[in-house]
Amino acid sequence: MRDRKALRFLDGLRFGPMHRRVWWLSAMGIMLDGFDFFIIGVAVPLIAVHWGITPFETGLLTSAAVLGAIVGAAVMGPLSDRIGRKLAFRIDLGMFVVFALASAFAPDIWWLIAFRFLLGVGIGADYPIAASYVAEISPNRLRPRLLIGAFSFQAIGQLLGALVGLAVLMLDPHPEAWRWMLAVGVVPALIIVIMRRGVPESPIWLASQAKYLEAAAALSTFAGRVVQVSEIHDTSPSEGHAVLVAATGKVPTARRISLFSERYRRATVLAGAPWFLMDIATYGVGVFTPTILAALALSSSANTQYIADDIVATEGAAVLDIFLILGFAAAIILVRKLGLVLMQSVGFFVMAGALVVLGATELMEQSPIQLAIIFLAFAAFNLFMNAGPNSTTFAMPTAVFPAEVRGAGAGFAAAAGKAGAAVGTFFFPQLQAEMGLFATLSIIAAGCAVAGVVTIVLRRLVTPAGTGPDARDDVAAVPVG
Repeated sequence: MRDRKALRFLDGLRFGPMHRRVWWLSAMGIMLDGFDFFIIGVAVPLIAVHWGITPFETGLLTSAAVLGAIVGAAVMGPLSDRIGRKLAFRIDLGMFVVFALASAFAPDIWWLIAFRFLLGVGIGADYPIAASYVAEISPNRLRPRLLIGAFSFQAIGQLLGALVGLAVLMLDPHPEAWRWMLAVGVVPALIIVIMRRGVPESPIWLASQAKYLEAAAALSTFAGRVVQVSEIHDTSPSEGHAVLVAATGKVPTARRISLFSERYRRATVLAGAPWFLMDIATYGVGVFTPTILAALALSSSANTQYIADDIVATEGAAVLDIFLILGFAAAIILVRKLGLVLMQSVGFFVMAGALVVLGATELMEQSPIQLAIIFLAFAAFNLFMNAGPNSTTFAMPTAVFPAEVRGAGAGFAAAAGKAGAAVGTFFFPQLQAEMGLFATLSIIAAGCAVAGVVTIVLRRLVTPAGTGPDARDDVAAVPVG
């Protein structure tokens, strides 16, 4: 960051109406991701019957959006460092609107896969942009809770996805009901796109680009009064720009910096590797929650029963989604006290144990005891996932990267996570078909255990308080642990 004074000014502001608006609109975008994340899991059994798709096609369909999200996060994160958060903030959900609607009218499975991929580009872009934006408008004292609080709306979106899916199944119990499920998200997405037009540019991003006059104007919307340039920078805007333009011949823009340079590579690994491993489990298990519940707890396999099974499994998934929300609530309360690393490592280890127990119920006869074990194991998985890795991996990039590369760093980490999500969603149905649920969930559990170890080992690569490999100067307010 070029100047610390703007950040100090921001930290001194009360959390006002514009802070709440930016935070809310960021959280709403993440909620849409959670909604889409779950609704496809409810829709897949219907699509499978409607088009008679193979396990390979099922894997492609469920992983298409997360494959697109890899591209979206990797491209739009760095791009937002160059063009700013505001424009990128609108582009991403615009893509969601267009391709969610296109998905609902897809003529065959391959068009649906293509539209889901493009929709995923928009979803993936929103992760690094929303994280960077929230971090850069939040006062230091509130930043960790605001970041995790915004990300917690993913769980609310998942619960809404379960409820919407259940409502559609009950109102229109037909194989093509999946089209309604995929179309529902268009309406709230369009509203959010329109509302995002009125938000200001990130003042911290503007300051990192030496655009102090614009930064002062943006900060004025948060402060509720006119902010003078002298309050956020020691040099007049004309002088600062004159020196930079004279030296470079152009208005300053984001520098080309490698995230794997000596300065940033340790932060890059810490931000990206655990997220990759976490999303294998989060998406591999999360997208197929109705499928897992149907396989473990429902005995009917007749083709005529697929809608009834989908309804019952979706009802069960909706109940379990409550533990996702409780997990996020716990993370918001505990993050300042426990730090990211402790929450992340403990969460990974509990997730691993819960998955082994859950998979083992496949070997048991169906009974009330088996159902109780399924419920408790799933509840523990959801609770500790969101109280740990699913919260901490989102916050970690904003803690270890400075403003000038925060979008790129958060984008890389989110892309790594979505790569893990693609692995989980693509291979889960194929592994389940070939090996059964116990073996499949045990493999995912092993990945969670490895992620816990990796988190502890990589913790030593980053200095305390989330400041990264050197003493950086801006948004590193989330305690790493």
